[in-house]
Amino acid sequence: MKTLFFTCMLVPWLVAASARTFDHDSQLIPGSLAGSQLNGYFSDYLKSRRARRALPPADEPDDNPITAGADAADLPTCLLCVCLTGSVYCEEVSPDMTSIPTLPKETAYLYARFNKIRKIKTKDFAEIVTLKRIDLTGNLISEIEDGAFSKLTLLEELSLAENQLVKLPALPAKLTSFNANYNKLKTKGVKANAFKKLTKLVNLFLADNMLEAVPYIPESVRILHLQNNNITEVNVDTFCRSNDTYYLRPSLNEVRLDGNPVVLSKYPDNFTCMKVLPVGKYR
Repeated sequence: MKTLFFTCMLVPWLVAASARTFDHDSQLIPGSLAGSQLNGYFSDYLKSRRARRALPPADEPDDNPITAGADAADLPTCLLCVCLTGSVYCEEVSPDMTSIPTLPKETAYLYARFNKIRKIKTKDFAEIVTLKRIDLTGNLISEIEDGAFSKLTLLEELSLAENQLVKLPALPAKLTSFNANYNKLKTKGVKANAFKKLTKLVNLFLADNMLEAVPYIPESVRILHLQNNNITEVNVDTFCRSNDTYYLRPSLNEVRLDGNPVVLSKYPDNFTCMKVLPVGKYR
């Protein structure tokens, strides 16, 4: 009887002690698993841990999938960038991004700012006809092939600010905002009809370049920034029409010409069609 009593008392104690030991090592919540389940779980857990410890160092999982010295062009876009539904964010990518990455075909918004992209090729956007916004601010772009944006019929916003451009390519007709501030654009690099067909253009930013004259400005433009260029004159047809004294441009409500050599007070009759005078030098 004494032996039976001792056994009956000892077994529960051993089970409880075993459970406590397993619980301490495996960080399980006490009482979360039954005894038989706990033993099976911990047995598998220990085997798994021993197997991982036995792996040679070369077989250990690599927490950093991007190897040193890798070329961004050789890596999947959504490994380098953040890809959300319809949007791709590739900002200050490491390793250096020197060309437009391959984009998912449903991409509508591309943000590839502050990289080292040097050239935009015709093929870069040829198959991404869903694009509505492209922001390439702060790259090293000095060349854009003719037709690079020709298939982007839905594109509404394009920023090429803070690059090295000396001329502009043909632009999509549906653009509402175009930003080419802080480039190296001269008047000879901007075709006379560069903006003529952009009948929906609202914001046009060409500040901090080397333009010698004001380009053709579409009727739809509301905000025009041309400050810090080399513009020396404003003729009567720059904003108004010499052959129509009743012509008005009520939509053009902000024009910046400050930081240019032109003295605007020399052309008092050349702004009569506008509801606000340009910001700039008047004496």
